[in-house]
Amino acid sequence: MKRRIIYFINPISGTSVKSALIIKIEEKTTLQGIPFEILYTNAEGNYQFLKEKILREQITDIVICGGDGTVSKIAGSLLKENVNIGIIPMGSGNGLALAAKIPTKIESALDIIFKGNASSIDSFTINGNFSCMLCGLGFDAQVAHDFSKQSSRGLLTYIKQTIINFIRMRPWNFEINYGGQSVHTSAFFISIANSNQFGNQFTIAPKASLTDGLLDIVVVKKMPKYRFLWSVLKQVLNGKLKDYDESSFHKEEVLYFQTNRLTIKNIDAAPLHIDGDPWNTSSEFKIEVIPNAFKLLLAGI
Repeated sequence: MKRRIIYFINPISGTSVKSALIIKIEEKTTLQGIPFEILYTNAEGNYQFLKEKILREQITDIVICGGDGTVSKIAGSLLKENVNIGIIPMGSGNGLALAAKIPTKIESALDIIFKGNASSIDSFTINGNFSCMLCGLGFDAQVAHDFSKQSSRGLLTYIKQTIINFIRMRPWNFEINYGGQSVHTSAFFISIANSNQFGNQFTIAPKASLTDGLLDIVVVKKMPKYRFLWSVLKQVLNGKLKDYDESSFHKEEVLYFQTNRLTIKNIDAAPLHIDGDPWNTSSEFKIEVIPNAFKLLLAGI
C-alpha cells in the first residue's frame, strides 16, 4: 500500500520553531514522494474523527510533532487501528521518543519515519484512561500540576517547580496490591512505567521495556529529605538513574517490581499525572497493561 502521512503540530508552539518544522516536513516529505497533510492538535484532545479519515483516505502513518502528552492523546484514540504512529519529539521531556531511540533532531526523526520500521509496543490504562509510557502519584505529579499552570514552559521552569515542590515535599499513604501481595507504605512518589524514562535521559525504571508486557513499578518511600536529594543528585551526576541499590537509595527505601496489573489505594489523595499531564486523582486506581497497543515507527528498542 502506498504510504500517506498525516502530521499533527501543536498550533501554540513557538512561531519560529513551528515555521522551521513545517518547512522541513514539506521539503523532505515531498522529496520522498509521499502524499501528506498537516493538521493541528486541539486543546480538547478529541481525535475520534481520525478513525473514519484513516479508512476513507487510506492513511498509513500518523506523525505527532509534540511531547508525551500529545502522543498519548492521539495514540490512545487509535488503539488497534491499522496505522503507524511516528514521533518528531517537540516536548519538554520526550520520554517515549528517547526510550524508542528516536532522536530529537527534526531531520533525523524524519529519516526514521521515512524508513517505515514499525514495531508494536505496549501501553496501559489507569482507571480506563490511556497512558503510552508513564504515570505517577505524589511528588512528580504535583510538579506536573504546578508546571502546567506556569505562563512559560521549558526545562528551567520545570527545574524551578521541582525545587519548590522538593521544599514542600511530604509523603502520602498508599496500599498497593499486586500478584496476591498487599503492601502498605508511606511514599514520596509512585511511578508506573512502561518506558524506562522520565524524560531528558533521566532513567526511572532501568529494567522497563516497551515490549515485554509488563509494567515497572517504582515506589520511593518516606526517607530523610537529604537522603532523597543526595540519591537523586548522585544519579544525575552519573548521567542516569542506573539502579536502585545501596549506591543510590537504600534497598528498604525503594520498592521496585514488575507486573501486568495492580491496584493502588490512594489513601491521602496524592495527585496524579498521566504521561506528564496533570490528571484528576482518585481514591483507588486499577492499572493494567495493553499488550501491542499500537505500532510505533522507531530506530530500535
